[in-house]
Amino acid sequence: MRVLLVEDHDVLADTIATGLRREGMAVDVSSDGQHAIDSTSEHAYDVVVLDRDLPLVHGDDVCRHISSEHPGTRILMLTASDLVADRVQGLSIGADDYLAKPFAFAELVARVRALARRSRVAAPPTITRGGLTLDTGRHLVERDGRAIELTRKEFNLLEELMRADGAVVSHEELLTRVWDASIDPLTNAIRVTMMTLRRKLGEPAVIETVLGAGYRL
Repeated sequence: MRVLLVEDHDVLADTIATGLRREGMAVDVSSDGQHAIDSTSEHAYDVVVLDRDLPLVHGDDVCRHISSEHPGTRILMLTASDLVADRVQGLSIGADDYLAKPFAFAELVARVRALARRSRVAAPPTITRGGLTLDTGRHLVERDGRAIELTRKEFNLLEELMRADGAVVSHEELLTRVWDASIDPLTNAIRVTMMTLRRKLGEPAVIETVLGAGYRL
């Protein structure tokens, strides 16, 4: 999934972003409301983790903009206030969930994952294509009954290809869905990850390179 974290406290933003990336998420960071609005216009996000008190454009206005212009994107609003009135107001202007600071990081991850499931077209937790089975809930992959251990990036890359159901997925789409805006568009990260993924999946090969277009399962 791809997440936009909007937080003007640099240390907190770095801590949250690092933690979410370790959970296998692609995370972009905005430090003010205007940059957040610009980012949502440039990229499609599953979830926006949005601090309420932001410079330039207030978090409430960012929330209204995203919910109006990008209705498929889910919003988790963060705030230092846990008053019922504030929670009600946040939800009434378009937020999908609300989390008061300070919070347990495990709860933040759980809420982001729950919102991401709602942002996509409903899909079963287990995807099967040919002899491959991918269990998104338990992070397990099997081929013809044989368990395959994958890294987070390998798993996410395979998931995107399996969800495409035979359609070609471009290099740019994979960078957008599996990595984040900090990645160099000329990087060989996809090629290297694809190489190790193919090796782990074994023979016969199930991932096809479509020259000039991308990859297909």
